[in-house]
Parts: sequence; structure tokens; C-alpha cells
Amino acid sequence: MIQIAIMGLGTVGTGVAKVVAENARQIERKLGEPLQVKTILVRHFKDGPYRQLMTDDFTKIEEDHAIRVVVETIGGVEAAYEYTKRALNAGKHVVTANKQLVAEKGAELLALAKKQGVNYLFEASVGGGIPVLHPLTQCMAANRIDEVYGILNGTTNYILTRMVRAGTTFADALKEAQEKGYAEADPTADVEGVDAGRKICILADLAFGCQVDPADVPMEGISRLSLRDVKNAQRAGYRVKLLGRAVRLPGGRTAYVAPHLIPEEQPLASVDDVFNAVVVRGNATGEVMFYGQGAGELPTASACVADVMEALQSSPRREEIGWEADPAGFEDPQALRSRYYFRIGGSLSAAAAAFGQVEILSEDGGETAFLTDCISGAEAGKQAEGLRVLACLRVLG
Repeated sequence: MIQIAIMGLGTVGTGVAKVVAENARQIERKLGEPLQVKTILVRHFKDGPYRQLMTDDFTKIEEDHAIRVVVETIGGVEAAYEYTKRALNAGKHVVTANKQLVAEKGAELLALAKKQGVNYLFEASVGGGIPVLHPLTQCMAANRIDEVYGILNGTTNYILTRMVRAGTTFADALKEAQEKGYAEADPTADVEGVDAGRKICILADLAFGCQVDPADVPMEGISRLSLRDVKNAQRAGYRVKLLGRAVRLPGGRTAYVAPHLIPEEQPLASVDDVFNAVVVRGNATGEVMFYGQGAGELPTASACVADVMEALQSSPRREEIGWEADPAGFEDPQALRSRYYFRIGGSLSAAAAAFGQVEILSEDGGETAFLTDCISGAEAGKQAEGLRVLACLRVLG
């Protein structure tokens, strides 16, 4: 009997306990012996099917030599960071879905795991139930990864889908997402791009092998996005999506999060509702896309339990997981070149005077929406000086 512990009994922690119980036969067949949740760390005891497994004393996990893997689903950094270090120092594998902890402390925790001869695995931290980190580090190991980008947050994707399909305003679509349980009561991390930003940092760390500090990554969400911009894009054959993007540059690397216009013929444009998709561009494979449910109790728990099984089967640990802690070489994403969408308070002549030849999308009520030629972000900002800019978005491709 293999015994594990869970830290935190929220949505994902509960899902891990369910997956271990409901898929016990398949898991036993692959591991060669049964897997059992022995202990669950909680802050407050509550009645339910796992009441007899609960403890509020971490030492009961830390000092129990029968517990070989700890699944961390607490969230945040402070307590999760402290307990994770203690579990690794106790010689236990740690599996997590905690994107903030991995983005901010991943290099340190991976180094500690290596020192202790155990695994620190975090497949569920980026794509929920979408297997992307394992393919990135193993299946595409023969590639130089040049770019990773994608739809990394299901809440914002659901809101944008409702804005496109039903003409719903951002505020109404957000309220609908909250009513359906897709958005938290405080949706700030989702709608302001922070959640996607943490995920793109982890993807960039693994793709490029060097730390990308979340504090350096510009994160723009969709809270200021107007329904008018969504409709302008749709009429022109584009869809608006919030993307996290990491790019290898000649002298380093960069990453950012921002809403983009995506041509409707591109596969990402058709990824709707709460689904996520990640595109990895390797120099040998070209673009490979991973698609699926990026969040939710069982999809995320499935990825956690798969990591538990991998940790137990690895002998003694996965050598290829990790990155350098040095954040040097990160460059401003304003250096990247693309077309830009602008909506300004003013006429077409004002747009043309600032940007030269532009592609007009709409002129209505004293406002003009247009697409520029391919320019850098710095050039776009400089040329827009003096204009009354109401919206500005990058165009992918």
C-alpha cells in the first residue's frame, strides 16, 4: 500500500481524493500496488467523507515515514512554500497545482528537491487537465523551443466567448461566469491577466531554461475591453482572445499577457468557453497545440494524481525538470513586432497622419478603428502620441 497526503481540501484537493478513490483499480494496475490518501491537512475541520483523515498539524505528515508523496493544493505562497520545503527536506516527493508558488519559488524548490533526491512536479499548475509540461520537457526535448503562447485562463475565455456570441458586455458576462462558478467572487487575478501571467512564466522557465520573474512580466487583462472592439474585430475576421506569450529572442527572452486579435482561420480562434489551449513552436516540429479543460475539480486533480504516479515510478527523480534561477536576459516585450489594432477618438485622417497607411475597420460616432502595419510596441506607442487612444491590442500572426 502506497500512502500519500493532501495539503488543502478545496476544489482541487477534494478532486485528488476523489480521483484516487474512483480510479483505484486503474491506478493500482499501473503502480503495482494500491494508492491511498492517509492524511489531509486542513485549517478547519468539517464533516464529510474525509473527516477521519483530517489534521491541522503538519508534523503528522512531515514525520510519517509511510507517506511518500505530498500533494499541495493550498494555494498562495506563504504556508504552501513553508510546508513544501519541509516536505522535501523530509524526503517526500511533492506534487502541486499552485501556479503562483511554482512561478515565484519554482527554481529554489526544484533545486531543493534535487538535493534531497526527490521530485517536485507541477503539471497541473499550468493547463489543469491539459498535459503540456511533460510533452514540453520530454516529447519535444530534441527541439529548441522558440515560442510558447496560448489561452491560459478559462474564466476570461468564457467572458470573451459570451461577448462574441451573445453581444454581452464585459460586466454582464463576468456576472454570468460568477453565477456558473467559472469566476471567483474576487475575479481580479483572472480578468487582470495575473493568473495567465503566472502560467506563462512557468512555461517560459521550462521552455528557455532560465527564470522569468513574474514581477518583470507585463500583465494586461480584459477588464477594460469594450464590446465595440470585440465587434470590430469580429466583422474584420478576427476573434479577441487573452493570450500569454513567451518568445525566445536573439539576446534573451521575453514574456507578457495581453488581449490579441487572432485571425479566425487560426486554431486558437475557435477555442471557446472555459477551454484552454497552448501552442508550442519548436525549431524541428513547428507548432504543436495542446487543447482541453484548463481548470476544474477533476481535470486538475487528474493531472495531480498523474504526477503522483510519475513521482513514485521515477527512479530516483526526473532529471530534465528545472531551470536556472538567474533572471538575467529578460527583455521588454515592446521590442516584439506585430500589427496593432487601435480605436481612437478622431478621424481616419488623424490615424493616417500618425501611422501612415492603415487598414480601416470602422468609422462611427467620431471614433475610428484601424489596423497598422507591422511595427514594434515601442513604435506603436510613440506614433500614437497625441491621439486620443480608446483601445490598443496586438494582432497575432
